Amino acid sequence: MKVVLLQDVKSIGKKGELVNVSDGYARNFLLPRKLAKEANAQAMNELKNAEAAREYKIKTETENAQKNASALSGKTLKIYAKPGQGGKIFGSVTAKELAEEIKRQFGIEVDKRKVVLPMDIKAFGTYNFDVKFYAGITATMSVAVCEKD
Repeated sequence: MKVVLLQDVKSIGKKGELVNVSDGYARNFLLPRKLAKEANAQAMNELKNAEAAREYKIKTETENAQKNASALSGKTLKIYAKPGQGGKIFGSVTAKELAEEIKRQFGIEVDKRKVVLPMDIKAFGTYNFDVKFYAGITATMSVAVCEKD
């Protein structure tokens, strides 16, 4: 019997897959526990629509990430920090501050967890960092840390 899985079932398949199982297993285990539904015309249509929606979502997210990455790639942020002792910064420049500054200067929303700093920024100068937008799509930017008056 062909069924469409509604949840992941160990050793059978993942959610949304069309699988062929024995009639007894489907009638006595999968269907009563709402782990699967019979693969009729309506279920097949729903499966096809769900797959099309998932592909469309991935395509639009990829296009949006590509657009944002090309807009930010090679740009320089300017951040002002309070000076501390010995030409160092009082505190450090964090990924959260960089994400807020990207939003303020370029109008592109970036999650602070997507900002990848190679090391802590604790001194004045220019540093490079990456912003990950999507799988395989990153933008390399630089930040110039200046002294606040």
